[in-house]
Amino acid sequence: QDRTNELMVKYAKNGKNILRLKGGDPFIFGRGAEEAEYLIKKGIKYEIVPGITSAIASPAYAGIPLTHRKHSSSVAIVTGHEDTEKDGSVIQWDRLVGAVDTIVILMGIGQLKQISSNMIKAGMKRGTRVAIVERGTTDKQRVIRGNLGSIVGIAAKVQVRPPAVIVIG
Repeated sequence: QDRTNELMVKYAKNGKNILRLKGGDPFIFGRGAEEAEYLIKKGIKYEIVPGITSAIASPAYAGIPLTHRKHSSSVAIVTGHEDTEKDGSVIQWDRLVGAVDTIVILMGIGQLKQISSNMIKAGMKRGTRVAIVERGTTDKQRVIRGNLGSIVGIAAKVQVRPPAVIVIG
């Protein structure tokens, strides 16, 4: 990230127009805010052109609605991979469970076992439906389905790999 920031400033100060192309929405766990802050500090003008976050695009492309008038009136988007420099997780799993109907987790495949365990400990039923959309919106997209109690084993068996979006609820 540091090198990316430095290159953007270097080329901008040399009179170049810079395009920092990111997939999805740069402000949804995409470090867009960090890059904007860096450019502001260096006096570089910039423009943000938002995209559609994979948290919404991948499930939609897979035919999985995040909201439905009869079933889900709220959605939370959570990271499954927090900054390693933090003193620990700040995600309050116990408060998420019951607060929203659908939980979308980005960058969580490496922590799937812990996430599932946290959700169950927080009171979510083991039978709650879970879908994993691997490589969403590409020709290699794959959808893996299970429930909170089975998804870890299913994901291991079919060797789910990032990038993937986890939808719970």
